[in-house]
Amino acid sequence: MSDIVDRINQVHREVGSRSVPSGEAHTVLLRRTYDAGAEDVWDACTDPQRMRRWFLPVTGDLRLGGTYQLEGNAGGEILRCEPPKLLRVSWLYGPDPGFSEVEVRLTPEGADRTVFELEHVAVVPQEFWGQFGPGATGVGWDLMLLGLGMHLHSPDEMPDPAEWERTEEARAYTTRSSEEWGRAYAASGAPDEVVTAAVRQTTAFYVPPLDGQDAPGA
Repeated sequence: MSDIVDRINQVHREVGSRSVPSGEAHTVLLRRTYDAGAEDVWDACTDPQRMRRWFLPVTGDLRLGGTYQLEGNAGGEILRCEPPKLLRVSWLYGPDPGFSEVEVRLTPEGADRTVFELEHVAVVPQEFWGQFGPGATGVGWDLMLLGLGMHLHSPDEMPDPAEWERTEEARAYTTRSSEEWGRAYAASGAPDEVVTAAVRQTTAFYVPPLDGQDAPGA
């Protein structure tokens, strides 16, 4: 499991808040450095043929001011697009998504390394945030960063997601991700009992028991 621990520790996580026109938004921020040039990372995050290999199929009018739709997931408008350094989109899912935006920022470190930052800003129903905290979205983004890293390192050796998510490796990674978001939540000032409950609920959602197993924390 050492490789899993290493990958978890490659990501910096922050939890915060911000005022937006529709109210007080929660924020999650992830930062990781990839051993790839900024142009390559940008292309992996914006080219539909590459995105479907490590993330999800995407369709739409993929230009500034256009719209996009991820298969079975979020869609929205492309709000800012400054290759190869900044992409901001609205991130809308469900019949009443409210305010939700995702911004990706790339900063080169020489020719072959890139600092990747993703910030998700959303007005979240308090009952939902109270139950899951930042891990509800943070764990999903951790898995996305993991997939991007695997694609950049070995683009022709990506595992099948449906098979991989049932492996011990995937379940360990996702559980650790939930725990790390708990630590980031605590660092933002959340009470210990709130953090503990949120981690438990988030882990149970993302790592349901396999046949014949108890739920995490049961």
